Amino acid sequence: MKIDQWMSRIPSLDKEAGDKAAAYIDNLTKPPGSLGRLETIAAKLAAMTGNPFPDVTPAGVLVFAADHGITAEGVSAFPQEITVQMAKNFLKKGAAINVFSNQINADFQLIDIGMAKEVNEDGIISRKIKAGTANFCKEDAMSRDEAVQAMEAGFEEAEKMITQKGIKCLILGEMGIGNTTASSAMISAFTNKNPASVTGPGTGLTKERMLHKQHILQTALQNRNINNHDPLDVLAKVGGLEIAGITGAMLAAASHRVPILVDGFISAAAAVTAQALSPLAADYMFVGHYSTEPGHAIAIEILDKKPLLDLQMRLGEGSGAALAFPILRSACAMVREMATFEDLANY
Repeated sequence: MKIDQWMSRIPSLDKEAGDKAAAYIDNLTKPPGSLGRLETIAAKLAAMTGNPFPDVTPAGVLVFAADHGITAEGVSAFPQEITVQMAKNFLKKGAAINVFSNQINADFQLIDIGMAKEVNEDGIISRKIKAGTANFCKEDAMSRDEAVQAMEAGFEEAEKMITQKGIKCLILGEMGIGNTTASSAMISAFTNKNPASVTGPGTGLTKERMLHKQHILQTALQNRNINNHDPLDVLAKVGGLEIAGITGAMLAAASHRVPILVDGFISAAAAVTAQALSPLAADYMFVGHYSTEPGHAIAIEILDKKPLLDLQMRLGEGSGAALAFPILRSACAMVREMATFEDLANY
């Protein structure tokens, strides 16, 4: 399988570069440790990139759009048609992620990896695997082959952005009504936790509808007979095409030593999948922000990551990760531009 070959390309962190950066940071014109986490972030970026003086500019934003058959069970506050409407909004630069991408001068790309309807407008890349997943309460969301195809599409699109556009940090977003339900199912499956502990309001469900969502998840997980030691089985049976695409993109970034900014709950579900497929992949991840979706806390615990921001957000799209990007950029600027005590002696 091509995915196995890609995973084998992911290198270990460059400890020597990280140690050099840490030693250099200790000699900057400040008390050691006085810039707190920014110092450890800079050293981690050095280890990721293999460069004691790392750079994360320019950033690239990939948003994967797909639909979910589980919406037929009434698990979302909004109809499936919103997915294609929001896709058009992305193309018109009207979404939050467009605003935040523009703010950080990031390259932005929207990919249709599984929307139920076509969007025949300029600016969207079609890598459609199928017109949405199946209703995983009644059947597997997709076949194993379809999950792999979606991962391969994500890998290839991320690799294009890295090799052809020269991006040095990858931000991943998504759009798809029903995707918090898929993410809740995946995290519940990976951890054997009750769906109630990982299920939140998503797009804004009432308490009554959230209880219904939890019941649907419980039923679906019982029906699917998932092998949680096989990440592809979890992904195929209850996941989403956009989650598979993000997973593949994360593996691509890691294989090129490009830092990954993980967004909210859906991106975190993909990150958990990528880590399960290749533990080294998680070494290249930062979690951009702390989502208010309860399953996000469980996902980042699995990843053993501490979010950079906590703004009580739960939008998705890659929005929280884009807002966190300037922190990585500042960490790089600290190493590259601050004076050392040796410089002071020469003034």
